[in-house]
Amino acid sequence: MGPTASGKSALGIELALRFGGEIVNCDSVQVYREIEIATAKVPVAERRGVAHHLIDFVDPRETYTAGAWARDAARVIGEIEARGRLALLVGGTGFYLRALREPFFESPPTDERLRARLARLRRARGAEHLHQILRRLDPRAAARLHARDWSRVQRAIEVRLQTKRPISEQQPARAEPPPLARRLRVLALEPTRGELYRLIDARTEAHFRAGLVAEVRELLARGVPAETSALGAHGYRRAVEFLRGGRTFESAVEQTQRDVRHYAKRQLTWLRREPDVEWLDGFGDGEEVQERAARRVAELIGEFGAGGEV
Repeated sequence: MGPTASGKSALGIELALRFGGEIVNCDSVQVYREIEIATAKVPVAERRGVAHHLIDFVDPRETYTAGAWARDAARVIGEIEARGRLALLVGGTGFYLRALREPFFESPPTDERLRARLARLRRARGAEHLHQILRRLDPRAAARLHARDWSRVQRAIEVRLQTKRPISEQQPARAEPPPLARRLRVLALEPTRGELYRLIDARTEAHFRAGLVAEVRELLARGVPAETSALGAHGYRRAVEFLRGGRTFESAVEQTQRDVRHYAKRQLTWLRREPDVEWLDGFGDGEEVQERAARRVAELIGEFGAGGEV
């Protein structure tokens, strides 16, 4: 795990090569097909022969939930371990990790019309307005969620309106964590903040230069709704705003840079609240970090055994 642009993919591939592993994607945007430029997916040619799972398999018109990912991840991990291989979860979506560790309540199916209405309201009046709505509907859930975490705020509103019960009343009744959750070990990257932000800014500029706006234009032309989760990702939603005349190109780039920096900060905050996270200072593509991570994985394999025991 770790913030965006911290080198998680490079570290995951290196560890997979050393320990006979396969990678299970833990990023909520990389699951979608046709969403490419700003997702940081590792091109197949650069995966060095390492198998990657749960990547590029969901239609961008669909809403793929954390609960669905947790079920798919548990199945894939079982298949990897049955082959005597090491399963490596790699990504930065903390909510996915939480879903695997703590079973969710049975939430209602997504009401796409309601979601589209809330998305239009957010675009017109801002994420803070959605947060204010949630404070009226479910104060306990609102107190736990930051206004910028609009996707979870929006989902909490949807659950309240669809089930007539606050999500905060439904979530605490959770089952005992499954055996898989008790076997998870979390290593998290923490590069220096200034260096990370410079890399984020440079990478965002590169995404727009590489044709992000053209990619979004084509997706919209093919019928992918602007309100989908896939086009709600960083960069994509600002490109939509630019195409609709709501921003200049320069503003879209600058706002995306701010969005991603704020997101990286939230990722770190989230991980610090997770139990039993082991931190690695630096970027995942650095040789020293890779050696430290490899030593720790070797220790875990020695302690617990491989092929279904780690």
